[in-house]
Amino acid sequence: PTTGDSLLKMGSLWIQTYRLNPSKPSSQESHGFNHGSVKNVRDKLPKVAFVCVHNSCRSQIAEALGKLLASDVFESYSAGTETKPKINQDAVRLMKQKYQIDMQKTQYSKLLSDIPPVDIVITMGCNVNCPYLPCKYREDWGLQDPTGKSDEEFERVIEAIHTNILKLRKRIEVEG
Repeated sequence: PTTGDSLLKMGSLWIQTYRLNPSKPSSQESHGFNHGSVKNVRDKLPKVAFVCVHNSCRSQIAEALGKLLASDVFESYSAGTETKPKINQDAVRLMKQKYQIDMQKTQYSKLLSDIPPVDIVITMGCNVNCPYLPCKYREDWGLQDPTGKSDEEFERVIEAIHTNILKLRKRIEVEG
């Protein structure tokens, strides 16, 4: 980890956490981080927001895979601080090929203000200041944006999101 970053242990899994701006004080209030357990959000299905700046690629993939792989454990949403006119077409094509999910028909680019209050925020790895959204638990998956890259790079990102969704599902089940 770099200065201001930390590791959080959840069960047997270590999660890299990041300070949004290492030059600012590290209080949880100023950064919106609460590294508490996901345990406390289980009275009903917790709402999970997958967040990145444009809400056009990684966060859309995560929303679709969350709905496919864990809709009985948590509700999935995606959003960003900006929107794009349409979801990344390579992501749409590859998700349709791999999972038979047509994100273009089932999802659209949304702002943070377009989704309900959430319990868990997963940032995709924004490489800039990640958008802030109030929550009970937050983590960053640190995924590179595959936009403009090869299908192989997209597939690596899709597989990483798939794996992370299953890990999140298991943690919520175990701790819930």
